[in-house]
Amino acid sequence: MSCDYVQLANPGVQTLQPYQAGKPTDELGRELGLTEIVKLASNENPLGPSPDVLQAIQQATAELTRYPDSNGYHLKTALSKRFLIDPEQITLGNGSNDLLELVARTFLREGVESIYSQYGFIVYPLVTKATGARGIEIQADRYAHDLDAIAEAVTDKTRVIFLANPNNPTGTYFLTDAFSAFMQKIPSSVIVVLDEAYSEYATHLNLPNGLDWVNHYTNLVVTRTFSKAYGLASLRVGFAVANKEITDLLNRVRQPFNVSGLAQVAAVATLGDQEYLSRTIDANTYGYQQLANGFDELNIDYIESAANFLTINLQQDALPIYQQLLKMGVIVRPLGVYGMPNHLRVSIGTDLENKHLLMALKKVRV
Repeated sequence: MSCDYVQLANPGVQTLQPYQAGKPTDELGRELGLTEIVKLASNENPLGPSPDVLQAIQQATAELTRYPDSNGYHLKTALSKRFLIDPEQITLGNGSNDLLELVARTFLREGVESIYSQYGFIVYPLVTKATGARGIEIQADRYAHDLDAIAEAVTDKTRVIFLANPNNPTGTYFLTDAFSAFMQKIPSSVIVVLDEAYSEYATHLNLPNGLDWVNHYTNLVVTRTFSKAYGLASLRVGFAVANKEITDLLNRVRQPFNVSGLAQVAAVATLGDQEYLSRTIDANTYGYQQLANGFDELNIDYIESAANFLTINLQQDALPIYQQLLKMGVIVRPLGVYGMPNHLRVSIGTDLENKHLLMALKKVRV
């Protein structure tokens, strides 16, 4: 006898579609028989990991039979020293996505609401709906967060506001003064999640450093990741910082051993390699200008970005061009799922990878 298992699922889950990650290089190679592939779809660090990371992982392999430290003592200590934050305010996550879900599971439920921006990170509505809560999407202002409109949308049902700065997938951002004015409008009963996955790339701008604001606003949760600038996307490790009461609640929901031992030692190692982070930022600055100049020459519009990617507007359905690029061994990210069918998000790669992309775009541009 068959069963409709969809109807057995939580109501919020019934309407969800699985998250679609950037296409893996192995998958494209299998599909098209390609051996030379440039992946610029998932905003990864193109430099490879820090040499300190490789050494730390090699030394840690002898402990693979042991469970990792569930409390993450050494990583929390390193984060505390690096960012001058109290270890008791830190929650570790399996990437920052894990932390966004922890916030949703802790504070959202049926009958309450979260708020996020149009063109905001797609995980925000996913984790909201999975809890049975209602998501309120606020129209963007030229692809960017409209902080005034978000503040005005707060009601007695609002429990969480998700903000990304810089934002994914647009790369747009808001400055310190705007964030300060925004926070003063938000009741302390509303949790504000400041997602700073790409903040390391925007140090030349006057963006708010969320870690400096946590002790000023008890309702602020700041999430960071080691997947981007720190080059550990495959190991999945991130952290959240909040007041101790919120941190305690998040750790009640957090699964034990959610960050592997290798991820923890790698994060400590890359955190200590400031030269690697400097090289990453320098390479990104160079690559940004390289791509921007190339797009200008091809008369392709793009959104000004403070992250390690650029979103281009092809003024037509971008999916056929995306598919043509795949046949040429170039993987970028189509944005139809974000309501941006004419756009492609392009990660900033190495000099050669960027040149490969621009040459491919020139061939398929119509």
